[in-house]
Amino acid sequence: MSSVVQTYRFRIKGGSSNRRLDTIAPAVNMVWNYCNATSFKAIRDRSEWLSGFDLSYLTKGSGKELGLHSQTIQAIGEEYATRRKQFKKRKLRWRISKGSKKSLGWIPFKAVAVKVIGNVVTYAGQEYKFWNSRDLPGKPKCGSFSQDARGRWYVNFVVEAPVVDTRHSVEEVGMDLGLKDTATLSDGARVENRRSFAKCEAKLANFQRHGKKRQVQRLAARIKNIRKDFIHKKTLELVRKYQTIFVGDVSGRFLQATNGKSSQDASTGMFRQILTYKAIRHQGVVVDVSEYASTVTCSNCFKKSGPSGLSDLGVREWTCAACSTKHDRDINAATNILRVGRDSLRAANAA
Repeated sequence: MSSVVQTYRFRIKGGSSNRRLDTIAPAVNMVWNYCNATSFKAIRDRSEWLSGFDLSYLTKGSGKELGLHSQTIQAIGEEYATRRKQFKKRKLRWRISKGSKKSLGWIPFKAVAVKVIGNVVTYAGQEYKFWNSRDLPGKPKCGSFSQDARGRWYVNFVVEAPVVDTRHSVEEVGMDLGLKDTATLSDGARVENRRSFAKCEAKLANFQRHGKKRQVQRLAARIKNIRKDFIHKKTLELVRKYQTIFVGDVSGRFLQATNGKSSQDASTGMFRQILTYKAIRHQGVVVDVSEYASTVTCSNCFKKSGPSGLSDLGVREWTCAACSTKHDRDINAATNILRVGRDSLRAANAA
């Protein structure tokens, strides 16, 4: 049976466990910063780009002194080299252990560094209980302990999960991502924008004005969790129903730059990311499609007669001047995305 790689996240129980991880996290920062400084010096002085293997060799043996598992030391070096290559930089950000700009805790590990039995994970001779909300589908390949903004610790297991045998009721659909609704489908279905942030914005601003940092963190985390939970549920419904989903290639960063908080509430980037990996596990596929002129093009006669420009963003319904077809702005765009997606697949198959 085929499988996909997924990450399962569980919250660590108990204040003592959280405090223990708090004391380990600065050691990880120390190793990361050493890799950062050593790598940058090698590039600057010798034009040598150290690999993850090189960094692991240079940090070998430090785990015992720092209270870290040797596999964690290796994982830090490999992760540093991967991120440096990904972002194409000679030096990455330093990890800070103290002060107002303190980095959130992070302790990576490989499979041999941990032992998982029930709701207990053993790392470096210490046991950590976690809220076991669901069973792991297999043995962890790797993972990490990570901390959120409120200081809570989580354990993340990367495992191979079996593909779900899903019987899709609809073969293809086009999807237009937006702000009024998070997503609009070519068959008329919509994923509403719950506007979690907007509903709590006044309360959050009040906490910020009065310097209530703890309440700000708690409310911000609640908003994030509500938003993420909703997206997980909606994307699961979609991948169970649709085999192939053609999605407009609008950039989440572009929407955020032009629409700010409204884009954050819609969470189009997160929606697309979660939809993509859920589709793979449910034997479906998400295809990015150019949405150039999808809003202004009539999906019936293909004439560019729709409202365009910033001044017409508020026009949600329009009638084509060429064929007199009445359109809902978002459904029309999703229908055009479906058409372009089908054409692109035919062209790819014919090549």
